[in-house]
Amino acid sequence: MIISTKGRYALRMMTALARRKESASLRELAAEENVPYKYAENIMGLLVKAGFVESTRGKNGGYTLSRAPSDYTLAEVLRETETSLSATDCTGKKEADCPHAATCPTLPVWRALDETVYNFLAGYTLVDLMK
Repeated sequence: MIISTKGRYALRMMTALARRKESASLRELAAEENVPYKYAENIMGLLVKAGFVESTRGKNGGYTLSRAPSDYTLAEVLRETETSLSATDCTGKKEADCPHAATCPTLPVWRALDETVYNFLAGYTLVDLMK
């Protein structure tokens, strides 16, 4: 498993929003976190769709977190922005397609690894990243 640029940028942008007392424009966030604007647009669209971020139009509009920073785990943000958090294809979305799943001696190991990684990431919140 490799966390993509999209996932890392999403966490940085969410952390930047968590530090703010007021809303921020996408241009401000992208510049502050050194994220290309078009890429930031794509990421923010995912975060809004997931309900993690709210957008407000107008002069004082911008983006804000939908919940308190302590209510966001890294696991849930990465789950929305990454294709998969699985260590192998056979424990990801394609597990049902694997002809060896019923008899594979390694499958329980990969499932345990995935669970360990998820639980590790679920143990951290945006507050932890703000420190």
